[in-house]
Amino acid sequence: MRAYQAAEALPHIDQTGFEVVDLTGAGMFTVLLRMFRDDPWASTDFLVKGLPHSVVRAGLRSRSVVGFGLTPDSIVDLWLATLFKHGVTSFWIYDCLYDMETMRRVVRVVHEMGGTPVPSIMYGLTGAHDDAFFAERARQMSTWPGVTSIYVEDAPGVLTPERARTLLPALRQATGNMPLELHCHNTTGLAQHNYIIGLESGFTRLHTASRPMANGPSLPSTEGMMPILERMGLRHRLNEKLFEPVARNFAWAAEDAGFAPGEMAEFDPRLYEHQLPGGMTGTLRNQLAGQGMLDRWPQVLEEIKRVRVELGHPIMATPFSQLVGIQSVLNVIMPERYAVVPDEVIQYALGQYGPLVQPIDPVVLDRIMTAPRTRDFVKWTPPQPTIQEVRSRFPNGITDEELLLRLLTSDREVEAMLASGPLLTDPRNRTAQILRNLESIVADSGSTTSLRIRTPSVSIDLRRAAVSR
Repeated sequence: MRAYQAAEALPHIDQTGFEVVDLTGAGMFTVLLRMFRDDPWASTDFLVKGLPHSVVRAGLRSRSVVGFGLTPDSIVDLWLATLFKHGVTSFWIYDCLYDMETMRRVVRVVHEMGGTPVPSIMYGLTGAHDDAFFAERARQMSTWPGVTSIYVEDAPGVLTPERARTLLPALRQATGNMPLELHCHNTTGLAQHNYIIGLESGFTRLHTASRPMANGPSLPSTEGMMPILERMGLRHRLNEKLFEPVARNFAWAAEDAGFAPGEMAEFDPRLYEHQLPGGMTGTLRNQLAGQGMLDRWPQVLEEIKRVRVELGHPIMATPFSQLVGIQSVLNVIMPERYAVVPDEVIQYALGQYGPLVQPIDPVVLDRIMTAPRTRDFVKWTPPQPTIQEVRSRFPNGITDEELLLRLLTSDREVEAMLASGPLLTDPRNRTAQILRNLESIVADSGSTTSLRIRTPSVSIDLRRAAVSR
């Protein structure tokens, strides 16, 4: 979401009483810069300034800042420190392979700079991840210095109420009195049921979204949880009167961005087989459509089910949902399965992303190990340059902010952003800019028959009058 789209919601969100506002991450930075040429640091500053009474959070993979590759520790640390400098003080940290030492290192960095680290239990429906596996990792996290809460996420939305009734109490028992947070994507329409079980198990923090942005591949709505809490006899400190202006703004923001508002998903049992997160579904479909192969989508879903098992049941969240998805597309469109293996899949198989929970299928592993690119990675170790060595590749005097943007994207994209002018923060200016162009659009296009504009405060409909002859 761009700064001007969030602007009118900020004071209401800030006064609602949320425990934390989950604001940003490297993925948001790259989208803002690449798609809109918005300065992500200026956007972060604007949003943080609009939330002066709120704790603001960002998310981070333990081994990477952006993309699917591995990021040197020095850059991870600079990313954290620079976000902290810009007012982001809470960080949820995850690693789907549960490389606990790497996670603990990032937790320590956040804690030592004065931030709040929130390590994450990423749920996966696999043959390798039972309740005891997750509970033991949660127990270890609860002992790390600086950790004051633990976050539990179901990214693909495959946690069933039946499993929640055993898993969530096990996590509660393993972590003593430490506050637990629950973050379930409502992809199958069951997240609210899991939240009820979480509350019954002693979880005290639920992750929700304003109704226009909620449900489906998103989170349950804040509004929808209120009657549930009331019926359960539980109290909260949220100002419900402020839900409506936030929802009104976000409904407009969705329309402005060209997205439909969130809606409840129908239960689809096939999701439990391919476990593809909602965001990845759209990405893969778009990739197939771009190649004129959208008709092969059902084959891709079937292939994902197979590849996920062959690669050792990785938890289907970033980056492994992407690795499984991309490999599956390649297997479908190429003449032979695993004829092409991306570098990241090779690195995963070699354990360079972290320890594999289950072995890769021997036949598939043989195909990966004999791929032409594999020899380049067998003895490769991820480079760990100092931040001074990284800086030496850039002009003297470059700021931390610009350095990180150039590492996240490219010089060309950063230059385009810098040339695009100041960040747009006022939706009224957005409307004024559109109005200034209306006259020329209508005058220059004889085929234009109607125009519609919506902002939180302005609604305009223009139609070309019929001319009788």
